[in-house]
Amino acid sequence: MSPLTTRAPAKINLTLHVLGRRAGDGYHALESLVVFAGVGDTLSLEPGPDLALAVSGPTAGPAGPTADNLVLRAATRLAGLVPGLAVGRFSLVKRLPVAAGIGGGSSDAAAALRLLARLNGLSLAHPALAEAARATGADVPVCLEPRARMMRGAGEAIGPALSLPSLPAVLINPGVPVETAPVFRALGLAVGEANPAAAVPHPEIAAGLAPEDLLCRIGPARNDLEAPALTVAPVIGDTLSALRDQPGCRLARMSGSGATVFGLFTHRWRAAQAARAIAARHPGWWVRATMLR
Repeated sequence: MSPLTTRAPAKINLTLHVLGRRAGDGYHALESLVVFAGVGDTLSLEPGPDLALAVSGPTAGPAGPTADNLVLRAATRLAGLVPGLAVGRFSLVKRLPVAAGIGGGSSDAAAALRLLARLNGLSLAHPALAEAARATGADVPVCLEPRARMMRGAGEAIGPALSLPSLPAVLINPGVPVETAPVFRALGLAVGEANPAAAVPHPEIAAGLAPEDLLCRIGPARNDLEAPALTVAPVIGDTLSALRDQPGCRLARMSGSGATVFGLFTHRWRAAQAARAIAARHPGWWVRATMLR
């Protein structure tokens, strides 16, 4: 049987409201509009008797030890839930920056679950896939079927897929890994405490919005982790400024807990032009023009 292949696209938080910190488990309660980019990693699965993983690509080194990769963690969890699960050797081509706020590892894990589902004739609605996704990481469930949707809670409440317009964008990562935990610590919420910013509710997002309507809805929203992330990695401010200086940039915001930021444009050619200009000025940055869907 020939290898099965799928993409693991970057996950972008167009909005990220932190409502507070839950009293029961201490997790932060979120409300976020998630979309997916046209750039990402590639994962293949060659059926075989044992689970294995090989990692290559431009960001393979920072991805860390193979044995600790989320691809193998997700696959191992699914194998424990589905007796007799057919497995094999995964080959991961890493192109996305690591610890970057765009769900690279989570998207890779979700891609592994999709490939194993295809190999074993399992529907993506199979409860074992959802359970394995939740057990692997908070962002894995939303990446399982990579389509625009609202994500709530600590990542466990996934809304229905939303038919939203594609948005031309530029993604920038300054090459500084940012771990999630220090950013949440810098936010400074105690267990059981509500975020005062949550008094301003998340805008309603409905399917079928025109691009201009979508931009108008998400513009007044926010990423509540942006300010604390700037204290952890001040270079994020430089990347945001670089985007805001570009002609045609309608909105510049950080994704997830950083350090990747995105700029939204009304025309693809404007996004491509901006990406070329920023990359020429900052050759050490990871800069990509893409479409967000």
